[in-house]
Amino acid sequence: MAADAGRPAWDGSKRVLLAAPRGYCAGVDRAVIAVEKALELYGSPVYVRKEIVHNKHVVRTLENRGAIFVQEADQVPEGAHVVFSAHGVSPAVREQAAARNLQAIDATCPLVTKVHKEAVRFAKQDAEILLIGHTGHEEVEGTAGEAPDHITIIDSPEIADTVQVKDPDNLVWLSQTTLSVDETMETVRRLRQRFPNLQDPPSDDICYATQNRQVAVKKIAPEADLVVVVGSANSSNSVRLVEVALDAGARSSYRVDNADEIDETWLDGVTTVGVTSGASVPEILVEEVVEWLAARGYGSVETVTTAQEDLVFSLPTDLRRDLKRKSLPVTPV
Repeated sequence: MAADAGRPAWDGSKRVLLAAPRGYCAGVDRAVIAVEKALELYGSPVYVRKEIVHNKHVVRTLENRGAIFVQEADQVPEGAHVVFSAHGVSPAVREQAAARNLQAIDATCPLVTKVHKEAVRFAKQDAEILLIGHTGHEEVEGTAGEAPDHITIIDSPEIADTVQVKDPDNLVWLSQTTLSVDETMETVRRLRQRFPNLQDPPSDDICYATQNRQVAVKKIAPEADLVVVVGSANSSNSVRLVEVALDAGARSSYRVDNADEIDETWLDGVTTVGVTSGASVPEILVEEVVEWLAARGYGSVETVTTAQEDLVFSLPTDLRRDLKRKSLPVTPV
């Protein structure tokens, strides 16, 4: 990596390359603030179906403020407030919540909602939908639930080589928003080899933040002896960042929830450490990792920026309405 104009070239001392963008995306920010605002507005407890976002620190922090996380809507007391996570839910979950008279706040990321709407539209056209994503992930379950009779989940590029379809001339692919861009395109390539008339979605399903974080990691990985990715194990986009770093040339890469999980032996022979974080990770956890590294001699920190992000999503409609009634701020910033 060339030194910026006016800055001296790197002198070979221990350093940190800090990827940007990293951390919270607009959808995660919106979902977390939705829970915080709901607690402020309605009081504790506010129930949340599944983890609001896939990050242990965020979940613990919200629990300490009065949020109660449940697995299914039938665990929520009748008539109570429940927040649907950023990953989205199926129509069956919405129906279950309505049957219990729950006051639902839908914090689904708008980019996930876009994929849901695509699934519904293609199903109405009687198209067969190949949904590229990880079986069991909440986002995939929610999208598949929109059109279960039309959707087949493609869990890996290898599945693309064996999947059977009813009509190869009326076939479209969609994807989970947090996948590796490269792996998804490899899956599509394999599918198209077998099904040349496979249709693309009208716009890219992998979200801008996922792509931006992967591009940033690709930028720092070739110069990094080690890349530390901050993020939880169930965060798909965080796990993908480790894979992307290794594929892009990092000598080693590990995912940690926080600085306490870093193994000092990873630093043996390491001069340059790359640091990034998944889209559901608060910046304080990255700052702690940088401080941990500084205490071990990695005091030179260079931010490597590959994109600027300024997207902001408005809060869920019903929550904004109730905030306005109470004359409370409705912007998620």
